[in-house]
Amino acid sequence: MIIYPAIDIRGGRAVRLVQGDYNAETQFDDDPADAARRWVQAGASWIHVVDLDAAKSGVRTNAAAISAIRYAVKVPIQLGGGIRTEQDIRAALLLGMDRVILGSIAITDPEFVEQAVARFGARIAVGLDARNGKLAGQGWTEQSEIDALDAAKRFANAGARHFIFTDIHRDGMFTGPNLVSLKALIDSTDANVIASGGIGTLDDVRAVREIGARGVIIGSALYHEKFSLESALAIGKEASAT
Repeated sequence: MIIYPAIDIRGGRAVRLVQGDYNAETQFDDDPADAARRWVQAGASWIHVVDLDAAKSGVRTNAAAISAIRYAVKVPIQLGGGIRTEQDIRAALLLGMDRVILGSIAITDPEFVEQAVARFGARIAVGLDARNGKLAGQGWTEQSEIDALDAAKRFANAGARHFIFTDIHRDGMFTGPNLVSLKALIDSTDANVIASGGIGTLDDVRAVREIGARGVIIGSALYHEKFSLESALAIGKEASAT
């Protein structure tokens, strides 16, 4: 299982939010590239980056910070946040991103996501950010009535190979991931499911591995030093019982 250290960027800085609340922000690194170097030096094989400003407004103001991360580390990077057009996808790929996450657009224009999957293949991941099982977009500020599991089945049928599932209520709360919803998603598709939100202990990391997640994104727990990235990486390398 791949461990993805998270770098959320707002105003050019690395920050963490609680449950996606832009008013509940903690700043950690003035230069997000410093965070990327730190995680790679600890052994990370992938980095997960989110442009929080673009996620909320659609305006891309953090390209310089994202580009700096790309130049700072050699490992693959997946990028999410406000990517809603083919131009956005191509711009992210030109910045050197290895995988692009489509989130809000999966709610407003699912046909576009299907077309993107057909055109860019495994370089597209679909972000399923759910509140009470229903997808939310625009930086989690807008709630839909679209069932996350139904959306996953649709996009998997269209060829999507990567899903990132986030339970918004658990994000940044250290209360553990939503294992029930994660397992339902994993069982419903043969795509790779990456867990996100709620990781607070190494037991949480082990739990998502045991139910068959192919990756887990860890943010706040690392920044608040709940455990070390090295310890999480060791669990990711263990054989799963599933």
